[in-house]
Amino acid sequence: MFSHNYYYFIASLPYINYGDKPPVSSAEFIEQCKNYLSPGDLSLLRYCIFDPKIAVETVERTGSAFIDQFLLWERARILALASLRAARQKRQFTAEVSHDMPRAEALAKSVFDMDDPLEAELSIDRARWGVLDEMLGLDFFGVNRVYVYLWKLELLERRERFNAQKGADAYRQLYDNILNNYNSGV
Repeated sequence: MFSHNYYYFIASLPYINYGDKPPVSSAEFIEQCKNYLSPGDLSLLRYCIFDPKIAVETVERTGSAFIDQFLLWERARILALASLRAARQKRQFTAEVSHDMPRAEALAKSVFDMDDPLEAELSIDRARWGVLDEMLGLDFFGVNRVYVYLWKLELLERRERFNAQKGADAYRQLYDNILNNYNSGV
């Protein structure tokens, strides 16, 4: 498939680093993309969201080798982690785990062993950011840069939604409910 270059659009995007506040929302960015991307490139944005269902169920080619490769990495990570969780619970896991992505498997093993769920999620997101950068390489103005920018905006938005105090409060409330139900004989 022919790859378009979007020099003006990409040059106009603010630079982002992991941990930054997103300069625009992913929804606003998609709206901007409608003004610049070809219809074919625009249609592929639907795959550039962090949705486990998309990653696991998209097994046919999307029309972008770049998106296909990243979804393959995401699928390998998700299935490796699910397999580890099933094994811990002594449940059968029927999905086939790909061993073609050793970095995705290693990430799944490392986050599986973490005690802090927030730190595990942040580790996954940092790894996603790194994999996207490595895959993109020197493609400065191609459509893949647009896809990566959208994925990165989503990671920044996701990070903003994490709130340690809210998480601790929710955990405390859940723990108290469990104790109250146990103590009341429910």
